[in-house]
Amino acid sequence: MKPVSLLFVFGIGAAVFAGACGGNPPAEQPAPVANADSAAAAQAEAERLAREEAERRAREEAERVARQREADSLAAMGRTTEEVRSTLAAMIHFDYDQSNVRPDDAGTLDQKVAILQANPDLRIRVHGHCDERGSDEYNLALGNRRAQAAKQYLVSHGIDASRIETQSWGEERPLVDGHDEGAWSQNRRDEFEIIGGGDALRRP
Repeated sequence: MKPVSLLFVFGIGAAVFAGACGGNPPAEQPAPVANADSAAAAQAEAERLAREEAERRAREEAERVARQREADSLAAMGRTTEEVRSTLAAMIHFDYDQSNVRPDDAGTLDQKVAILQANPDLRIRVHGHCDERGSDEYNLALGNRRAQAAKQYLVSHGIDASRIETQSWGEERPLVDGHDEGAWSQNRRDEFEIIGGGDALRRP
């Protein structure tokens, strides 16, 4: 090879090497900057989720309170109904061979009047009973008079007669077994039975 050609080759090689090694270093890429709109959107989404969670918890709490109140109300209603039933079931008693309402039993019947007035759908049956003395026929008639006496008292105090039925058992269903005045005085009685409208009773 001629000297000129070698010089030419070395010149080109040097130029290529200088081009490869020389020049400015590559510029650094700027760090990403958070987009202001994206940050605001993320904040708004977080607030929306927090708001929905708070609303959900508030709804659940309101539902829990409502259920508790309903349960308490039903329990109170049940207690009231049982109290009223107990008052309504209170018996009255009669003197020997008598069917007139005794003065000390009038208050018991007055309580029944108030209950019947407070519960217009309530209907009752009065059962008349006797002690063991007397014939079956006589005691059936006497038991009927006793049941009618209680009914008449209630009707005379404003209760519609159609709401009160009567039935006589005579001596057939003694409350107390025995053959003395202690047993007989308890067996001469009227009992009161609910026959309609007694599911949810109101206190007078």
